[in-house]
Amino acid sequence: MNPYLDIVLRSAAVYGFMVLAIRFFGKKELSQLSTTDLVFIILISNSVQNAMVGSNSSLAGGLVAALVLFGLNHVLKLIMFRSAKFKALIEDKPIILIHEGTVDQEHLTRTRITHDELEQAIREHGVQEIADVKLAILEVDGNISVISGEGKNLKQSRHKYRRLHKTLTRGA
Repeated sequence: MNPYLDIVLRSAAVYGFMVLAIRFFGKKELSQLSTTDLVFIILISNSVQNAMVGSNSSLAGGLVAALVLFGLNHVLKLIMFRSAKFKALIEDKPIILIHEGTVDQEHLTRTRITHDELEQAIREHGVQEIADVKLAILEVDGNISVISGEGKNLKQSRHKYRRLHKTLTRGA
């Protein structure tokens, strides 16, 4: 077999496997990376590199593998753009984590997001308390979007957040 055709087939197989693995293991893995996530990504990239290029460690072999990955990614995005059914197969739907200040514990458990991670996400959006969240959604890209509600709790939360921010910046 042509060594470059071999690289094309191997790279396509690895790409397909990685897309399915990310789909299976969940979108949480796509959001902000922890130390263990970073180590995992580095090790995965190293482990699949040989599977893509085999014994061909030449520059041309590496460029062919990279070209195949770019090409497959482009084609996959194009198909997802044109076919809602295919997109639904590859990407999960957004998942509501908080609605009107109430945490959906079933969705939290299903997505393997801890209560601490959820609280961190709402703080990153400038909201102090879960009770002040109108809607928090785990998006298809793994990020958590937070929409704060209106009312007394939100105003108190903003005041507490400003006070906390002033305290933290004075110490810096």
